[in-house]
Order: sequence, then structure tokens, then C-alpha cells
Amino acid sequence: MNANLLMNFSIDKKTNKVFVEREFAAPLPTVWAAWTQKELLDQWWAPKPWKAVTKSMDFTPSGYWHYYMESPEGERHWCRADYYEIEKEVFYTAQDAFCDEEGNINMEFPRCDWRNSYYSMPDGKTKVTIEATYKSLEDLEQIIRMGFQEGFTMALQNLDELLNNGN
Repeated sequence: MNANLLMNFSIDKKTNKVFVEREFAAPLPTVWAAWTQKELLDQWWAPKPWKAVTKSMDFTPSGYWHYYMESPEGERHWCRADYYEIEKEVFYTAQDAFCDEEGNINMEFPRCDWRNSYYSMPDGKTKVTIEATYKSLEDLEQIIRMGFQEGFTMALQNLDELLNNGN
């Protein structure tokens, strides 16, 4: 990650929320595309050496992204993100979940409500703010124990690499 780019990750156990602020050295339309197009998401979403593979994606309100993350040994973790509100290049809201290959939600794992907001910054940079809300403190703590902070930080570094290679 470029040392001049903002990266804040904080956890608020009183509100069961994770907050992330992250700057990218790319213009807003490019960063928005990387978060909303399956061909680009597949290139950065999973922490290395895992990879993300999209089965289907409908980035519209009431649509969803159905994908899996695969380890080098072939282990797969299926997920889906259900989209609710979308304002192009401004924000979107979604709820994520672990699921099976058919998209059926696995209720043994917590779901999370996401609000991702996008801001055009000086010098052609883009800031993304993420508010991820869990139903309970227990759900939040389970996700943190599963390595969410480390994995998501690594994925955001993958996005840096993708954006830098595209420039």
C-alpha cells in the first residue's frame, strides 16, 4: 500500500460495527467499477493466495452477487451479497452471508449489513468508507476471530495492485 493513502480500520463493540476508511490512487469511476463489476471483483476480492470466482452477479437493487473464495488446495467458501440501495459512484448498501453453491444462506454464520460510500478526492484519489453492522456483539466477535480484519486488509491491498497495474 502507498504510505500516502489513508487506511483506518476500527471496531465499535458498543454498536456492533466495523468502520473502514481507505483511499485509493485512482479516480472515482475506476474505483467504483472495481467494487461493482464481477470481472474486476474476481481479481482482488479474496486475500492471496485465495481467489474469488463469481457464479453470478446482478448489481441492481434486489439483485445479488453469488461467488466463492477458493484456496490453492481447492477449498471453497460460498458467499452472497444482496444489494438494496445503489446510487452510482456515491454509495450502495448490501447484506452479505455465507451460503452454499445454490445461494442458500448458511444461518450458522453471521450476516452483515454494509454501507459503502465513495468520495472523489484531490489529486485523482478516491476515498471509500465502509460501515459494516452486525446483529450482535457475538456475531461481530465471531467474524473478527475468523480473520475478517486481516483478510479484508489483504484484499484492499490486492485492489491497490489492480488499480496501480491499470494506470
